[in-house]
Amino acid sequence: MLKTKGMSLLKELSQPEKSGKTIGLFRGICAIIGGLCVAYLGMTLLIFLLPVTPGESIIIPLLFNTFVWAVAALWIVLAPTKLSALLRSTVPTLSFAIVIAVLFFKESV
Repeated sequence: MLKTKGMSLLKELSQPEKSGKTIGLFRGICAIIGGLCVAYLGMTLLIFLLPVTPGESIIIPLLFNTFVWAVAALWIVLAPTKLSALLRSTVPTLSFAIVIAVLFFKESV
């Protein structure tokens, strides 16, 4: 029962929407929240990777954060299906979070 319910949900999410004129609430929410998470985690990762001190390198992420948020949200909202919009928001977020956690714990040890 649970397996068929999950498969039907997966099938529903992977179908393109019938009307290309509307974006849809699901993809819009995924774009706003997912784009925000991707932008902030990407900028945090950029602070870790820049070779200067965090106080000096904070200006670059502050300037580019809104631009990255807009680009990430546009990339997510233009996904052809709900499933791909969900994947476009969760996969980069989890990837950035894992890399930041590894870098953070590597420096603290």
